[in-house]
Amino acid sequence: MTEPLMLRETRQAPEAIVRQLRENAPALARLAAAVRGRRPAYAVTVARGSSDHACTFIKYALETHLALPVASLGPSVHTLYGARLDLRGALVIAASQSGASPDVVESVQAAREEGALTVALVNVEDSPLAQAAEHAIFLRCGEEKAVAATKSYLATLSALLPLIADLTGSAELRRAVDALPDHLAQTMDLAPQADELAARYRFAENLLVLARGLHYGVAQEAALKLKETCGIHAEAYSAAEFSHGPKRLIVEGVPLLGFASNDAAQLATRQAYADLATQGADLRTLGPDPQATLVTPGTGHALSDPLPSAAAFYLFAAQLAGQRGLDPDAPPLLSKVTRTR
Repeated sequence: MTEPLMLRETRQAPEAIVRQLRENAPALARLAAAVRGRRPAYAVTVARGSSDHACTFIKYALETHLALPVASLGPSVHTLYGARLDLRGALVIAASQSGASPDVVESVQAAREEGALTVALVNVEDSPLAQAAEHAIFLRCGEEKAVAATKSYLATLSALLPLIADLTGSAELRRAVDALPDHLAQTMDLAPQADELAARYRFAENLLVLARGLHYGVAQEAALKLKETCGIHAEAYSAAEFSHGPKRLIVEGVPLLGFASNDAAQLATRQAYADLATQGADLRTLGPDPQATLVTPGTGHALSDPLPSAAAFYLFAAQLAGQRGLDPDAPPLLSKVTRTR
């Protein structure tokens, strides 16, 4: 049986990140100099879909390691409601695989005109978004054909890690980033374990995905992929927020998939999952925590750990789609590029 394109492209992520590290150094050095020179007081992200979930990770990364507050900008504020936001002093980060969505492009153009420091994380190098931003940091994925984004999501997570290492002077993060392609390659060997875990959810109609902190954007992405590729109604929640009402659903037998980190959120997340288990939750976990159901490779740094978690989840989702008799490369009603205003 031919391996789904979704899986083949997931396996290309290590090569993409090698290219990032090799080819993006000059652009990242210019961006680091601009950030140091202009000293943005806060950051704003602009994105949709998988790219927006990557921006959730970027939010936690910038806030935890640069103490830079980050907010998410709704593109329709500008394109539909006509508001011109005062973004002077802001770092505006837009993410898009295609760089073609008009609402994201127009939002970046407006932010640049208002005096913001604008950055595009984009895969298609001659795209409108790459041209609209002051700084373009390319994902270096090559063409991504599968409707469900995989390698471009992973490459968006990694794109700014060298910048953070530079701005913080962290040799530990620099080493972790340099070793990241190897850790992702190791993750691909987890396909049998991912297949076994997927069998647990073969007949699920609903699924709740939990995480905290740096893994929360991965949980958001996981919920989207479960909808796209498996036809499962899935929603992502913070493991902390889940107890504020949504926990009611475990009484109805709704299963849970939790991301388990090996960072500052580890103990709090472990406790939350333990409490849910004692209350009867059907819960399995995935991540670098040694106690996870499916343990992913540790990378040596909290900022790089979510990438193997996300890659392992892609293995899981593709296997789950196959077990449900579905083709993850042909989700109904969806296309690769969605243009919104």
